Amino acid sequence: MELTFAKFSRENNLSVEDICRDFYLNNRETIKIKKEAVAVKNLVTILNTTLRLSNEMGFQSMTLRDLSRESELSMGALYNYFQSKDELFKIIHLNGMKLITNILIKQIEKESDPDQKLRKAIRIHLYLSEMMPQWFYFLYMETKNLKKEDRKIPIESELYTERIFIDIIEKGVESGTYLNREPLMTASIIKAMLQDWYLKRWKYTKRNVTVDHYALFMIEFIESYIKS
Repeated sequence: MELTFAKFSRENNLSVEDICRDFYLNNRETIKIKKEAVAVKNLVTILNTTLRLSNEMGFQSMTLRDLSRESELSMGALYNYFQSKDELFKIIHLNGMKLITNILIKQIEKESDPDQKLRKAIRIHLYLSEMMPQWFYFLYMETKNLKKEDRKIPIESELYTERIFIDIIEKGVESGTYLNREPLMTASIIKAMLQDWYLKRWKYTKRNVTVDHYALFMIEFIESYIKS
């Protein structure tokens, strides 16, 4: 039985609270608030407010005073968790990518068959973006606002997830499951199609295309190329 969005979302708790708790536990030496419950609650507020303001006005236009006002946390309270907008961006980006890649890798490692692994990787990536749309949009759209020296972080993340698909396809070629039709370029197209789902979600909503429908179309489209 193929994985569905309903089944995946039931089995995977992706609450912002859990993400913020993980960040707090891994950064207790730099976060000034020592009470876990208070720190996690404030981090959830900071994260949700940042994503909302970024969607409304863009992260570059958002100031820490905007974040303070909208989150109802003082500037001093914000500085308990980060010291600048650049640091806040890195926190959101690095923790977002860590969550996404960890879940993706954990799920596809269970599969040995290239077909099943590729199908599951496509579905899980789409399902994660469906569960965390603001986060995915932020990770993609706000990269351009990073300082030049920091842009390697999202670039490396992009290449890392693309590499996952390249490896699956190359192993499929080795096993005779797939034709040898430029795995790198095929993985790039897969990545672009995955991005189209969360960057242009309005288009598919208007056409009544569900995430499961889109996943099935993607799988059939890619397999028609690498298996025909």
